[in-house]
Formats: sequence, structure tokens, C-alpha cells
Amino acid sequence: MGTTDVGTFTVYSAIGNREDLSNVIYRIDPTEVPFLSGIEREKSSAVKHEWQTQALDAATSTNAAQEGADADTDTATPTVRLFNFTQISDKVARVSGTQRAVKTAGRDDELDYQALLKGLALKRDMETILLTNQAQSTGLYDSLGSVSNARKLGSILAWIYTNQTLNTASVGATAPNGATIRIDASPQSCKAFTEASLKTVLQSIWTNGGKPDVIMTGGYNKQQFSLFTGRATQMEDTGTKKIIATVDAYESDFGKLKVVANRFQRTRDVLVLQMDMWAMATLRNMAEVDLAKTGDSDRRQIITEYTLAARNEKSSGGVFDVTSQ
Repeated sequence: MGTTDVGTFTVYSAIGNREDLSNVIYRIDPTEVPFLSGIEREKSSAVKHEWQTQALDAATSTNAAQEGADADTDTATPTVRLFNFTQISDKVARVSGTQRAVKTAGRDDELDYQALLKGLALKRDMETILLTNQAQSTGLYDSLGSVSNARKLGSILAWIYTNQTLNTASVGATAPNGATIRIDASPQSCKAFTEASLKTVLQSIWTNGGKPDVIMTGGYNKQQFSLFTGRATQMEDTGTKKIIATVDAYESDFGKLKVVANRFQRTRDVLVLQMDMWAMATLRNMAEVDLAKTGDSDRRQIITEYTLAARNEKSSGGVFDVTSQ
């Protein structure tokens, strides 16, 4: 093979060659929010969103009445009134006037593009907030009677109380009202996620009347289902001859549950949920708001106000303090 003649004009000397920049922007950061997408929606009309639960009389085996006797009045069981505060979450995109004027690749307007990214990021924040260890605000105002502290909703971990397995070194929510956070065991005290612990929670939920349909867990413990006897049967794709080892369903003694991996929940928690017993109550739907100009730039706020409605926490439960690696 010959060498390039010294007089040959090549790209290494050229000045006017146009750049080759693809008009596609590639993004792999996850945007799936399975809890936020799977729970129901309802409307809130105040920053303190309220609802009621009702319990029936305990079943008894001694209900026998004498013939001809006067009827005795049974004590009525009142409803329980619960509430959660709405939380405001937002993201703000800001782009200079110059950047909006130049020609860009992969998007027409830089501010629109940045606002889109912030909207996706806001949904990830909301998923994380709903599944984190956060108690609701103690009141609409802080101890000084001002509004300097942002309102916070009680997350799902502050509501699950009745059906749970805990490490002896941890303390769960002290009441089913969203008002207290969990006290976690140290990572060194966490134990492996086992099928026995899952069955304990499932039986407790069933005893209390729940009908869970989703098991939600982090990636590490999603893999642990491969060891469970109740997992879905391993399948073979006859077309590709590949073994499909993923476990997307669990056949329990109390029904079939879908197994969902969630990147935004705590990896030490395994949630067993009846999804229609949880709802996101929205006071203000997510919206984009153009903010006032304060210089040579444009700002856009993506904002929403919402809370978590725990319609009846006895419907769900969790296996907590599990190892995650």
C-alpha cells in the first residue's frame, strides 16, 4: 500500500468542513415510576386532604339469640378520619437568550427541551418522595407560627403499620396515620429477604382483609425471587431457545401478585401493596409556568402540589430491613 502524497489536501488541513453532529439525543436515565403510575388518582381541594376508613364488628362465634327475646342494640363502630398534607414539588429550567437564538441539534428550542427534562426529573422526585421514609408535617405552620417550612406529605413508609416484618433493632411507624418515620436498623443488622418473611406479611394482610396485587422491590431483591418456590415457572422461548428467568409474578396462597422492580424506592424495603388502596390526591396538576424575566434569560417552572392518600393501610404491608447487596 502506498503512502499519501505530500501534496494531497486532506481533512487534517481543511478548514471549512462541516461538523457531523447527529440530530438525535440519546438518554438512558430511567423514567419509569411504577408506584406513581400504578396507584389511583383523586382530587384534593385543600392543603389538608382528608378521607375516612370503616371497620366492621369483629366476627364472633357466640351470636345466638333467644326465641322471642327483645333485640339488644349493638354498639356502633364510628369511622376513622385520616388526613395527609399536600406537598409542593417543582423544577425550574433557565436558558440564556443567546442559547435560545443559536441553531441547535436534536431540539428546536433549548428552553422547551430543558423544561421537558425537568418534567421527567420531577416525576422521579415524586416517586422517590412517595416511597421514602418521610413523616407528614406536624401542622400547617411550624413552631414559630410562620410558613417558612415547606409542607411535607407522609410517605407510604409512614403509613404502613399493621402488616410488617421488622428487624429487632428497628422500629416501624408508631401509628397508621403518616405522622412518624421508621427507625431503621443499621445496615449490618439487616437480614436476607426470604420467602418465609414474605409469607408472614401476606398472611397478615389476608387476615386483615387485604387483597394485595403487587410486590415492589429494588433490583437486588427482585433477583432473590429466583430462589422462591412460589415464583412464576421458568419459561423457554421456543423461537430463540432462550431461557426467560425473570420473575414477574408470584403465586401465593392468597392470590397471584405482580413483582415489580422499582429504581426509586429504598433498597432495604420490600412493599406488598394493594394498589387501589393508595392514591395520589392532586391539589394542582403538574403545569409549566413562565417566570418573570430578570435579565437576559428565560425561566420556566414545572410545578405540582399533591399528597398520598392511604385509603386503608391494612390492605398492604412490607418486609423491612432486608439486605440489598
